Amino acid sequence: MYLNVHSWYSLRYGTMSVDKLIEEAEGRGITRMVLTDINNSTGVMEFIRKCRKSGGIEPIGGIEFRRDKKLLYIGIARSKEGMKELNDFLTEHNLAKKELPDRSPLFVHAFIVYPFSMHGHPLGPNEFLGIRADELHLLYKNVTEDIKDKLLVLQPVFVSNRIEYRLHEYLRAIDLNTVLSKVAAEDRCRETDQFLMPGELEAKFAKYPFILDNTRRLLDQCRMDYPEGKIKLNRKTFTGNRKDDTALLEKLAWEGMLYRYGKNNKEAQKRLKYELKVINALDFCSYFLITWDIIRYSMSRGYYHVGRGSGANSIAAYCLRITDVDPIELDLYFERFLNEQRTSAPDFDLDFSWDEREDVQDYIFKRYGSTHTALLGTMTTFRDRSVIREIGKVMGLPKAEIDSFTDRSKERQNRDNETFKKILAVHALMSDMPNQRSIHAGGVLVSEEPITYYTALDLPPKGMPVVQWDMYEAEDIGYDKYDILSQRGIGHIKQAVNLVEENRQRKIDIHKVKDFMSDPRLNERLKTGETIGCFYIESPAMRQLLNKLRCDNYPVLVAASSIIRPGVASSGMMSAYIRCHHRPEDVKYLHPVLKEQLGETYGVMVYQEDVIKVCMHFAGMDGADADILRRGMSGKYRSRVEFDRLVDRFFEGALRLGRPEETVKEVWRQVSSFAGYSFSKAHSASFAVESYQSLFLKTYYPIEFMVAVLNNYGGFYTRWLYVHELQKAGAKVHLPCVNHSDDVVNVKGKDCWLGFVGIQGLENKLISLIPEERKLNGAYHNLEDFVKRTVINLEQAIILIRVGALRFTGKNKKELLWDVHTLLGNKVKPLNEAELFQVEAKHYELPELTTTALEDAYHELELLGYPLSLSMFDLLKTGFRGNVMARQMNDYVGTVVRMVGLYVCEKTVHTKNNKKMWFGTFLDVKGDFFDTVHFPDSTSGYPFRGAGCYLIEGKVVEDFGYAGLEVRRFAKLEIKGNPVME
Repeated sequence: MYLNVHSWYSLRYGTMSVDKLIEEAEGRGITRMVLTDINNSTGVMEFIRKCRKSGGIEPIGGIEFRRDKKLLYIGIARSKEGMKELNDFLTEHNLAKKELPDRSPLFVHAFIVYPFSMHGHPLGPNEFLGIRADELHLLYKNVTEDIKDKLLVLQPVFVSNRIEYRLHEYLRAIDLNTVLSKVAAEDRCRETDQFLMPGELEAKFAKYPFILDNTRRLLDQCRMDYPEGKIKLNRKTFTGNRKDDTALLEKLAWEGMLYRYGKNNKEAQKRLKYELKVINALDFCSYFLITWDIIRYSMSRGYYHVGRGSGANSIAAYCLRITDVDPIELDLYFERFLNEQRTSAPDFDLDFSWDEREDVQDYIFKRYGSTHTALLGTMTTFRDRSVIREIGKVMGLPKAEIDSFTDRSKERQNRDNETFKKILAVHALMSDMPNQRSIHAGGVLVSEEPITYYTALDLPPKGMPVVQWDMYEAEDIGYDKYDILSQRGIGHIKQAVNLVEENRQRKIDIHKVKDFMSDPRLNERLKTGETIGCFYIESPAMRQLLNKLRCDNYPVLVAASSIIRPGVASSGMMSAYIRCHHRPEDVKYLHPVLKEQLGETYGVMVYQEDVIKVCMHFAGMDGADADILRRGMSGKYRSRVEFDRLVDRFFEGALRLGRPEETVKEVWRQVSSFAGYSFSKAHSASFAVESYQSLFLKTYYPIEFMVAVLNNYGGFYTRWLYVHELQKAGAKVHLPCVNHSDDVVNVKGKDCWLGFVGIQGLENKLISLIPEERKLNGAYHNLEDFVKRTVINLEQAIILIRVGALRFTGKNKKELLWDVHTLLGNKVKPLNEAELFQVEAKHYELPELTTTALEDAYHELELLGYPLSLSMFDLLKTGFRGNVMARQMNDYVGTVVRMVGLYVCEKTVHTKNNKKMWFGTFLDVKGDFFDTVHFPDSTSGYPFRGAGCYLIEGKVVEDFGYAGLEVRRFAKLEIKGNPVME
């Protein structure tokens, strides 16, 4: 009898999860119901799957269509085809951004139920009127034959009880951005919109049994005829034929084998044969071929890519050039990516430059069809603490009180506050509840059937259709995603290669990564952490780690890329690895097998693959079971029973192989404690390949590389640091100039001209117009010529003058400002009458107008965010630059010193007792980095105060040969005043 049931996917309206809906319905003896969330079908497939699993309810899918809060009609699918009709209808309006019409189209495989207020309008064969129990009085002496067979029971369900109704009111207030008292009746459901007790609904309609009969008759015609069990919904073939797919994949893979390994690598050939057999057996040929096709397209366009993730464990992927990681060289296990027992879909993570990804996505849509392709969605929830602020707002609390509730430092004093307790109670009810639909970072689905069989599609600002559920639901339904991601690191590499060709007339094969890995110059730079701008290895923590490890080769860099991750570092395994790396002779292995299998990482399980190795070689498990056990230890097991069975198999296998019982227990303890922190070696290896590409460019072509970093909007640090690195590389960096600069930084020889993009307040149209006009009609001759040709206004011209962009005129800034006001300032209107007396014009002699270097520096600070003509050290009032420089710190370990540093960045860490400590990074006057640590006992009295130079007093400490400063006192230094303001 329930034709209009809503889950929490009726966002900010419904309150029940699909699980709770089913539980509540079964508890009331309900055997059939229709899930009709508002303007979406997010939960339909989940609803069908979970109802089938529970066995008590016949699930029916549908959609409630609303426009501007008004219920228009309810769509109920008779079948899978009917669900597609409803999804297609909603999708058409979403993608075209059209309003839903007052009347629904006539569906063949779906019913439409209008609210009783539509009584009197003609109804089609599959159209009905829903009447609520409290509307039955409207039928008194008014039941005509034309509507008798069209009336259905309408009992909407949004909440389960009175508490959830109050939660519903909070959700509506948050959605409408208003206070609770202003949520109007039409903006919320009724308190009675819930499941009724058994027999209660029938009793309400007892006087009109034909309405109950009509409702039962409609429900009897509905059957969600989706296939049961796990099915694969991805595009089934690439060529149109499975046999041809297999043949094509084999042909391409063996051709790639020659490219990667030559003719005589027996180990690689054996491995490829095995992988191709598994890929074919598991029906993944089309998945590999579609991924290969995406890479083929991108390479034909000259795009760079990085294939990473567990896919880098596959030699087939390496031969197809999907990845650049050699799985044999790194001893990567194919089972980590694909095995016969793996139930979750593997995927390739394909990274492209941030400015090329959309073109790759567009190709996928056009190549595989817009009805069969969509971006993956994601669902944000109310878990974030910012929701506390939202709850406070709808309660009508003043901002100051809300601020105090969101301040972590006041948590203890808020515990006894009744209002805060109420907020936390509401927040607890909302926690994990869906809040908004959004777009997954890069997931793309390519479907065999039209995707609207399974979901309606949204059109977010990105402009490409997006499914209405997330990656977890996609996997449960039967889709394997393709991850098409973007990152700026690839943009750095691509543009740097192009700049080298333009500026130095040299072509670089950036994919000769194995040559880079054996280059002593690159490895020396890696060892000293001179890696600013290089992908994944430029952060302060990573540069410190490289120094501590004295990292000078690819395998150690791969390990560093893994142990830098927070879980590994906080578990103490990072320190253990560094210690063992420097004293391998002191390492004590629990068992010879561990020495054999984990010798590369000194017995420390650095990677997820290490867990698999131990399970296979120490406990005798096969690769598939070992990977399932690894996933289970990360909390991803499909069933606890199966997981426990595999744990038993680990112990049984190890003991059967004669391993000592106590050793087996200790090995299991280490395996189980580490597995949750572990990181895929294939991921780390992919990152390290890209790091070497960046490092090669930074080492041999540092100017072009740093220009590329700046033009791709930097990396870990703020813009001024990359400008500083560009200067360190030997470039002469010029301020923007209308006769030399482009929108972004350009380079000619060693001369680099900052672009217009970095100038605060400059309009976008001028950023592109100024260089375009110059290229079209030649250099600007003077101020007047520039003003006329760009039609610039006074405010924008002043910005360019103050930043020095018109210095080519030979005049200083104050003279130019005088002239530009004459050209563009307010002019006195000429009089139309003849003059009574002829008065000789006066000639004024202007005082000498000069601009100082200090004024210029302040202009640059304001408009660029950093000074270029002077350094921040030049601006200091004090001449003291510290009694120790960064390069001398190792000579002063244990000594209290005073240093002067230019702030680069900081990181805040909360200790276990919720106290703050900071890690800082600074440059000394010579341009060298040093790092500081600020313990809780000093942070409260000596906080960071933003950008600028600091006087730092502290003790020099050393960790694995890397010196840092343990701060005792800390103060920001004053700079000289702005002469214009004095």
